[in-house]
Amino acid sequence: MTEAIEIYDDRLRAIIPPDASLQKLATDAVHSEGPLYFHEDDSVVWSDAHGNRLLRWSATENVSVLRDPSDYQSGNYRDLEGRLVACSSGIRAIIRREDDGEWKVLVDRYQGKRLNSPNDLVVKSDGTIWFTDPPYGITDPNQGYGGEQEQPGSYVYCFDPATGEISPIVTDMVRPNGLAFSPDESLLYVSDTAAFNIPGGPHHIRVYEVVDDYHVKNGRVFCVIDPGQPDGFRVDEHGNVFTSSQDSVQIYAPDGTQLGKILLPETSTNLTFGGKEGDRLFVTAGHSLYAIDLNTRGVQQ
Repeated sequence: MTEAIEIYDDRLRAIIPPDASLQKLATDAVHSEGPLYFHEDDSVVWSDAHGNRLLRWSATENVSVLRDPSDYQSGNYRDLEGRLVACSSGIRAIIRREDDGEWKVLVDRYQGKRLNSPNDLVVKSDGTIWFTDPPYGITDPNQGYGGEQEQPGSYVYCFDPATGEISPIVTDMVRPNGLAFSPDESLLYVSDTAAFNIPGGPHHIRVYEVVDDYHVKNGRVFCVIDPGQPDGFRVDEHGNVFTSSQDSVQIYAPDGTQLGKILLPETSTNLTFGGKEGDRLFVTAGHSLYAIDLNTRGVQQ
């Protein structure tokens, strides 16, 4: 293993090749967030969340700007038709890039009141969009356009683009941020980054059992992240959780045991699996985009 890897449990040796090395692919952002891999052209799109831009990297074309301004786009994902869906902290909405390149607002209200500032999202296998809605785009000038909070709390919502229905799913967290499903979608993991600006606030990932497709129960703390907060994260094919933190990508087994760390020179914010075989981990951190090849594949890209 390289010096960039810390091993706490031997199970990590099967996940990270002994010759694995961290590569810096780009460093052209104010604050990198929300990486998303496109297999069609072996590229990564990611948000310059504080620079109010959407960026793209490819091995053949290096870095380009896809959208400027991006209305403080943060988390990015693909729907079942391959279209880019994203969280806009600026206009406080879930948006989608249509086939003609235009951006469409999918949802920006719940019960007639504006959302806070959607931050991260995943698309379930049934096409529903699950997203977190902390108030960072309202409270932090470099994450949105400000405004008044209209929702009574910060929730995780499920939105069905086929019907237009939106429902709060998780309502017992302070600042829900990143989220991901287990491989069989029986579990929902959600990070809470309240410690970012609330002294003594949570900095952990909670896990919930998914019941009847659109409800959760039995929420509990899966792991506490230290140092820093668990901003964005992903789950691999074996159910291992790869999460951002202040000093690294931390890796947890499905039983909650910390397996180890992939150390980073900048504070990591989010990550995604990609590459032609789905076994390359792309990580946004600080101003940059990094990658490392693994012996495991992601289930959500």
